[in-house]
Amino acid sequence: MGPIAVKTYPGEEWKTGPNRAVFEPDYGRRGKLWVHGGFEPATGQAVTLLSPGRDSASHIQLLEKIMLTFPADRWLIIEDNLSIHISRQVKLALSAWPEMQLQFIPKYACWLNLIEPWWKQLRSLALKGHRFENLDELTQALNDGLDYWNKHCHPYIWKKRPQEQIPLLGGFGVQIRPDSIAI
Repeated sequence: MGPIAVKTYPGEEWKTGPNRAVFEPDYGRRGKLWVHGGFEPATGQAVTLLSPGRDSASHIQLLEKIMLTFPADRWLIIEDNLSIHISRQVKLALSAWPEMQLQFIPKYACWLNLIEPWWKQLRSLALKGHRFENLDELTQALNDGLDYWNKHCHPYIWKKRPQEQIPLLGGFGVQIRPDSIAI
């Protein structure tokens, strides 16, 4: 998720009238940071790393933080195809950690990345309706949002069910009972 700028993030309230926002427009320019994160679907626990940039060094730090936060004998990390995830520095670091395996989701399939719905939750918990004057306030809000989430987390349940495919019609999403087909 990122970059997150130090600015005002609007809430859901609106003034009466022709859709005028309650807040004054704020174009930020008081600093920004990048939020790198990991999400463990079985427990719902999450971890973040805040950094000034999106680079391979930050990603390696996140992988180290994941290993410390979620101790295990082996890790399977599912990632998207961002260039920093497959950089030379990351590959070199992974060669030192044979117990960590990366699996990449297919390109153009962001809905398979389970951390994406969690980013929406973090934005809502940490940013919505707040005005930040400096990076320290933004960092504190993001850390507070993460702490709140981890205290109230729950396992992630995939709500999308596979749709039945009917070979006769040849399409996904067609939900016709076999007894209703007239031939």
